[in-house]
Amino acid sequence: MDLTFAPDQVAHWPLERLRPYARNAKQHGPEQVARIAASMLEFGWTVPCLVAEDGELIAGHGRVLAAAQLGLATAPVIVMPHLSDAQRRAYRIADNKLTELGAWDEAMLLQEVQELLAEEYDLDLLGFSEADLAYLLRDSAAQDGTGAVEGEDETPEPPITPVTLPGDLWVMGKHRLICGDSTSAEVVGRLLGDVKPLLMVTDPPYGVDYDPSWRN
Repeated sequence: MDLTFAPDQVAHWPLERLRPYARNAKQHGPEQVARIAASMLEFGWTVPCLVAEDGELIAGHGRVLAAAQLGLATAPVIVMPHLSDAQRRAYRIADNKLTELGAWDEAMLLQEVQELLAEEYDLDLLGFSEADLAYLLRDSAAQDGTGAVEGEDETPEPPITPVTLPGDLWVMGKHRLICGDSTSAEVVGRLLGDVKPLLMVTDPPYGVDYDPSWRN
């Protein structure tokens, strides 16, 4: 199999020579650009931008925005003259999408992050949100589902305007869900309609003084 390799030489172009692709589907918000800038300050500019011969960006839009935020004058680039217009458009999508297909080894990731935390490394530079880091760094017993999670038994305050009220009947394809008293023949009748269930799953404790005859 023969592959076309990008040129070995990395050029340095002025930022004003780089032109963003007008239909770039990958959006870079202010928070992400700030994180990219912080990463570049910490690790350096590790991945050159990919550009067409006319300066139109193929990959690296976020890095160019971060460079401008940092006040940099030039960017490392690799020119990709072998790509057709269709290939450039396709690569912009593939370059972003393919990275999303990988999965984290949660145990290995946790070990790495815990060690960095022990070394007092700035975890903000990893790219995770505070909520994601808090979830990852929970007690390891809770992480694998064998231990209790703090606050899991707390009853949240009811919302001021609830989405579902008693009597509401939700129809989800062939499934039906009603909000109401399961001991009420009227409520259960609305839920079932003309359907007679083949199986009823009850909820212990048993021995309470309910008359189940109306269910039959």
